[in-house]
Amino acid sequence: MKNIIKLLVVLPFIVGFVCTSCEDPLPNKAVNEWEDKDVFRIPQMAEGVLNKAYSNINNRLDYFQNNFLDVATDNALTNDQSTEVYKVGQGLMTTFSNRIGNWTECYNNLQYINKFMEEGLTDVVKYSKSDSITDAAIKRRLLGEAYFLRAWWSFQLLQRHGGKTDGGEALGYPIVTKFITDEEARDPDLFVRNTYEECVNQIVADCDSAINRLPVKYTGNDVVTGIQHTGRATSIAAAVLKVNALLYGASPAYQPDNITQITGMGTFNVVDATAYKAKWERLALYADTLIRNADGKFGAFGAYYAVKSTDLADVAATTPADFVFRIMFRNNNMETQHFPPYFYGNARTVPSQNLVDAFPMKNGYPISHASSGYDPQNPYVNRDNRFDMNIYYQGRVFAQSQAPIDVVYGGKDSESFSPLASRTGYYLRKHISITDNMLEPTQKKQSAHYNPLLRKGEVYLAFAEASNEVWGPTTKGPNCAYSAYDVIKSIRQASGGITDTGYLDEMAANESDFRLLIQNERRLETTFENQRFFDMRRWVLPLNESIKGVVVERDEANVLSYSVREVEQRLMNDVKHYYIPLPYGEILRNKNIVNNLGWK
Repeated sequence: MKNIIKLLVVLPFIVGFVCTSCEDPLPNKAVNEWEDKDVFRIPQMAEGVLNKAYSNINNRLDYFQNNFLDVATDNALTNDQSTEVYKVGQGLMTTFSNRIGNWTECYNNLQYINKFMEEGLTDVVKYSKSDSITDAAIKRRLLGEAYFLRAWWSFQLLQRHGGKTDGGEALGYPIVTKFITDEEARDPDLFVRNTYEECVNQIVADCDSAINRLPVKYTGNDVVTGIQHTGRATSIAAAVLKVNALLYGASPAYQPDNITQITGMGTFNVVDATAYKAKWERLALYADTLIRNADGKFGAFGAYYAVKSTDLADVAATTPADFVFRIMFRNNNMETQHFPPYFYGNARTVPSQNLVDAFPMKNGYPISHASSGYDPQNPYVNRDNRFDMNIYYQGRVFAQSQAPIDVVYGGKDSESFSPLASRTGYYLRKHISITDNMLEPTQKKQSAHYNPLLRKGEVYLAFAEASNEVWGPTTKGPNCAYSAYDVIKSIRQASGGITDTGYLDEMAANESDFRLLIQNERRLETTFENQRFFDMRRWVLPLNESIKGVVVERDEANVLSYSVREVEQRLMNDVKHYYIPLPYGEILRNKNIVNNLGWK
């Protein structure tokens, strides 16, 4: 344990939280002199063990070798074909080479959290030496944070490594709720993969424990719940995390074969409809209590919030109400990685034509529908509001430059201009600053960004999925405030600017069609938030759709024409690609650990 403690003396404070103050200064010791008896005697040091689990949360969403995980989905591709995440999109992930796995990272953080819960809250540690009531209140909050962080890192582990086995079981990860000693770690008989349902229930229980101990938000100057703690876990953040755990726990890819069976790429059967719907109902009813504030714990959720570009980049100091757990950071890393090369960027993650085509017209109809009014030779007009929030396209002015994007051959943003230019003809807009001359070498600038780790909007989206699966598109569940139709209608109006309900009514004719509409709305709402990769897998959506781009040509009369071309194939035709393998080293060390379906 001494080696672990050595990592905690100096911590990067990336979440916007501040350690609780203490009356006594830290003794002057070299780092390698700290031992458990020192760490868990001094409050700043003890809290530092817990803070490590905060500081290990990535501050940027594009942390997959400077790419968003969307590049391994139909939303986007990477222009850096040397990265492991590119290989994931090509179906080349292995048990040996898996840069999106997080097994070791999660368990390291669970060790910090469990150690803190066992030794950082005892009577030996005094967070307020002068006031026992304040000391108890601080410890109660810190315990709530520990429960939240244990649920957070457990969910990250479940999201990446949960799955079915060759035998048809749905398994998660070995649940760990105590600090594991070196001796225990060497005993493989202590560790087997718990069922997926058991893992969901453990995360839910930790979220409930956090909810009961944490404030809804940090306000005022109170030493326990004042604004100096903004960025730490709250009860509402724990509630949203609980919704996400229940969402995954209800999804078809994570049920044992006696409930659902995957029959091929993009197809599954429900074997036990009663058991299947029971899990969706559990989610729907809980999400409804949050939306209605039925238990009075969280305050009004309010109407669905349409996230704006200025909520993500060039942000104000006030956190948008939709972001219940977020990281704020100030630099130009996002811009360096994703600006077009003409503006000194690397254009790492670029949107696909597939994603472009997923945005409906302003009247709500998809571009393939006869009633949409879509003109393939004027393709970017009258689109859903979310289109401009996410994508730079031909002719759109880049940031505050007054220079339109030009991907025509010979244009400054085309592949003929730079080998770093977009292969799809599109550039990323979401999460990106519009500050003029952001990366100009003689005057590089920075921008404040938010990384929304948990959003209220996720509760609405999850409710719509669940309500549709249990009660259909238009029926309200028992005591529920809304139907799935009501929620999707409000999302499309708030975020997309869509007031016409014609297509909504058409799709509400049956549960299956409405499911497709909900899935597309979630895709648009969470684009470039690293959720599409997991959403495609939990819903058993096709993973082998080729990635397309646009070819824009200009004739002698300066008239543009648009055509679509295939840019990259996705060679994922085996159902094993719905699951991420466990690390080979874990399988080798412990014969009790069963790998996911198709992985050896």
